[in-house]
Amino acid sequence: MKAVRFHSYGESDVLVHEDAERPVAGAGQVVVKVAGAAVNPVDATLRAGFVRQVFDVALPHVPCYDVAGEVVEVGEGVEAFAAGDRVVGWLPIDGPGAAAEYAVAPAEVLVAAPRTGELADAAALPSVALTAWQALFEHGGLTAGQSVLVNGAGGAVGGYAVQLAARAGAQVTATAGPASRERVEGYGAQRVIDYTATPLLEAVAGQTFDVVLNLVFVPEQDELAALAGLVTDGGVFANTVPPGLLSETGRGVRNAQVFGHSDAVRLAELVALVDAGELRIHVAQRRPLAELREVHEELGAFKLAGKTVLIP
Repeated sequence: MKAVRFHSYGESDVLVHEDAERPVAGAGQVVVKVAGAAVNPVDATLRAGFVRQVFDVALPHVPCYDVAGEVVEVGEGVEAFAAGDRVVGWLPIDGPGAAAEYAVAPAEVLVAAPRTGELADAAALPSVALTAWQALFEHGGLTAGQSVLVNGAGGAVGGYAVQLAARAGAQVTATAGPASRERVEGYGAQRVIDYTATPLLEAVAGQTFDVVLNLVFVPEQDELAALAGLVTDGGVFANTVPPGLLSETGRGVRNAQVFGHSDAVRLAELVALVDAGELRIHVAQRRPLAELREVHEELGAFKLAGKTVLIP
């Protein structure tokens, strides 16, 4: 089979599109014929070797941990799936990924894929939709009638966050650029702030929110503190982007650093929302698997917006 792998850590040029042995399903595993593999910023961080202390991958490594495809082989002890089943899932980040024609996956992380839309596009759902849900409800405790600010709503996690918050009955304010404004409004945001025209702090002067979800890289502590200052007393500042830890927030504001995690039960619920037409999957672009090196170059140059799905 064809796969993209890196044999050593480094810049995007370590990614090689090459022949590799097709994986075999071990006990508790299935082999998936990949229809789509989604690219995430963590893929580039992992490739560069910046998180080796956390994710110690075996080399050569196949990146991309969001997968959608069709089961072609079932390992010993797997009863939930059979050959021909269409599945989607968040693979272990430190295991072999989905940037290949075939991927091996623990059966426990997979769920039935959405029945609507293109199967490949379903790869744009697992990790980002789960992270959005976990940030809002596990960390933020968001409930109906509360207010939430989603900073970075035009991105992959942000789009799901707006939809899920609006569906929960929250009052949603979001930031987005001109290219994604209409889409974010369609997701249910009551107000969309064009950050390219008006600085966020100026646009919301005098307002506070029960939950502020930050999805934008903010390197300076004073800028993070300013965002946390938009949280109502006793509210939650949820941040998904390192190094988003604040030493002190004050006013009873809880500072939550969000690290998304795989959750097949919750993912199945999100798939059900997609099938019911209550959650929309957005794919910014589809690219051939062989172009993953170029995709990583664009990712490093901040030229990617939204979710890119690779097609083997």
